[in-house]
Amino acid sequence: MNKGTLPDSQGLYNPKNEHDSCGVGFVANIKGQQSHTIIQQGLDILRNLTHRGAVGADPLAGDGAGILIQIPDAFIRAECQQLAINLPALGQYGVGMLFFPREEETCKIAMQKVADYIAAEGQTLLGWRDVPTDNTALG
Repeated sequence: MNKGTLPDSQGLYNPKNEHDSCGVGFVANIKGQQSHTIIQQGLDILRNLTHRGAVGADPLAGDGAGILIQIPDAFIRAECQQLAINLPALGQYGVGMLFFPREEETCKIAMQKVADYIAAEGQTLLGWRDVPTDNTALG
């Protein structure tokens, strides 16, 4: 053990990255094995961090906190097919979920910046998808 109560550096964990935060939880199986236990642990984190667990001053509108256990390939593939985006095999693509500015020109600039960063990393941007929203419950 190191000087404090933190574990020693191991695998992807480095105690130098520990610091105070607003409340974030992360659970993963480093070997990529699917397990309902991971889902249960993620839900436990959301319950224990109520201010990050989609609870706010307006009980009808949360902050969007939630869990994502893996890329829902069948869903993403069906959505991309409708947009004429051809996906490679599962495990050969990634999905980014971003909030862009509403103002059209600013949004275009932000999208171009993201595209530039993707290209700089040697990756290929396959396309964009607007996520449908329903604001009828917002206070």
